[in-house]
Amino acid sequence: MALQNIGASNRDDAFYRYKMPRMVTKIEGRGNGIKTNVVNMVEIAKALARPASYTTKYFGCELGAQSKFDDKTGTSLVNGAHDTAKLAALLENFIKKYVQCYGCGNPETEILITKTQMITLKCAACGFISDVDMRDKLTTFIVKNPPEQKKGSKDKKAMRRAEKERLKEGEAADEEQKKHKKEVVKKKGTSGSAKDVASKASIKKKSNSSDEDHSPTYSQADENDQAVDDDDDVQWQTDTSLQAARQRIQEQLSAVTADMVMLSTEEEKQKSAKNSPGREGKTQINGHSNGLTSAHGKLDEEKQKSAKNSPGCEGKTEINGHSNGHSSAHGNLVDAIREFLKKGSSASQLKSFLGSLTGNSQEVMDALFDALFGGIGKGFAKDVAKKKNYLAAATQEEGSQMVLLRALESFSAKASPEAAKEVALVLKALYDGDLLEESSVFEWYQQGLVGGNKTSRIWKNIEPFIQWLQNAESESEEE
Repeated sequence: MALQNIGASNRDDAFYRYKMPRMVTKIEGRGNGIKTNVVNMVEIAKALARPASYTTKYFGCELGAQSKFDDKTGTSLVNGAHDTAKLAALLENFIKKYVQCYGCGNPETEILITKTQMITLKCAACGFISDVDMRDKLTTFIVKNPPEQKKGSKDKKAMRRAEKERLKEGEAADEEQKKHKKEVVKKKGTSGSAKDVASKASIKKKSNSSDEDHSPTYSQADENDQAVDDDDDVQWQTDTSLQAARQRIQEQLSAVTADMVMLSTEEEKQKSAKNSPGREGKTQINGHSNGLTSAHGKLDEEKQKSAKNSPGCEGKTEINGHSNGHSSAHGNLVDAIREFLKKGSSASQLKSFLGSLTGNSQEVMDALFDALFGGIGKGFAKDVAKKKNYLAAATQEEGSQMVLLRALESFSAKASPEAAKEVALVLKALYDGDLLEESSVFEWYQQGLVGGNKTSRIWKNIEPFIQWLQNAESESEEE
């Protein structure tokens, strides 16, 4: 079977790896019942990773004729006599609209239908999300007959939830084991010298049973183990002497109490060392010197003044040898991203550019938000919906959804009140564009509340969206 490259722009590329069979048509019948049969429509649709019913329906919509695809026999029929070249040209238009990525032109895309009944193409090569023109007649047919999802993508959320539940059960089991060990240690500490009495009683009991059974005597280790196992059969006695009580109190001191005691003693030693003569420049605590001399402090002040007055150091100040250049580094990242976006670069190019920047993923995402939406007021949500392709290119790695949400949180904290009011709409736009998942949004929201930011305006603004998301999730689980 003759093959050709997918896409008219790649027709002359001899090394292009995406290929499909050439179209073969056959005219059947005569008169009013004449029809055109696309013989190898199933093979073509398989190469394009699209249902054969989509291409057949597209031919009917463009030609204004009735079309039908039989799933059982695999026959594709279009009413009327049509040339092979004409149908091949229509197939090229179908590939441009519903197969090739709008960003990189790669045909390795997947059709996704959002919750707002919008059709998008997600590219597996560059990650670009293309918005399909919903004015086309075929879009209504695709929405009514969505493509079958892959098993991996269909069960991904269920697998994540099951994994989280397993982790929670494992943590709960670990906590129970820790509590059990602590209770055993406390029992041993409170018993004190009563263990000796218990061990003697257990030794007598075991020795009597050994005499009856004519078994050899036990070692000291076996006697201690059996004494612990037979706690229920032994009557415990507590030593009430003053020395034993002090020993028990010392054993029951927790690590936190011991640290508090040590801190208080260290503070007293520091005060006494400061007040003692001849020790102004250097203080020793527990044998370790903390050489914060007054002369060294003066030198640090001189370094700060010289660093402020020196040229080329306006955005960076050195204090005790450590640089506080966070603001200047953030500004440099924002300026670099803005210069790159002014060139009219695509989202796929932005992804590689962000990877070349210095700084961690959170710093780069914060800078991207400031570069895209800096100084915006009313209309923040609409601007995010327009530029979501850039955010999608930056959120393709695992864990990038939390980075995106934290960047939105920090941006809304310093944004104008008009922009901060639209944070819930921004989250809705990102969720509809499949940039965020329910689990990531819930985790971020819980972390924000636990962190002590309940009074922050962002949590009050997004509370309606969180409630809507919870209601939608509960309804889907009930269904």
